[in-house]
Amino acid sequence: MWFQKEVTLAARKRGFHLVTDEIVRQLPELRKLKLGLLNVFIKHSSASLTINENADPTVRVDFESFFNHAVPEDEPYYQHTDEGSDDMPAHLKSSILGSSLTIPVTQGDLNLGIWQGIYLCEHRNHGGTRTLVLTLQGE
Repeated sequence: MWFQKEVTLAARKRGFHLVTDEIVRQLPELRKLKLGLLNVFIKHSSASLTINENADPTVRVDFESFFNHAVPEDEPYYQHTDEGSDDMPAHLKSSILGSSLTIPVTQGDLNLGIWQGIYLCEHRNHGGTRTLVLTLQGE
């Protein structure tokens, strides 16, 4: 079986946000698979996806702090600045973290580790809603 749909995530402030439950709620087709894969692709160049700690919210705060330090705003060598000081750093952070994830599906559920969750990494101050393409394959 192959299945694909686009879903929209609610707008969020800049930071790292757990969206696992929001994705699963919008994908009831997941329950039909005994074995398969879910590919999650974000259709934006200033936000990204990653999988990490789902229990302690300070991990997400630390992620934001680290990336703001590693990829600062207002660097004099940035040329792409027309959309604000957060725009070019957002593109860089997005490229570093990536735009897609592939997650195993087992018995109708995502086969993530007990402490793992899907993060929407919002790198813009006002990013707006974000669109994901969800592609399921399996049996």
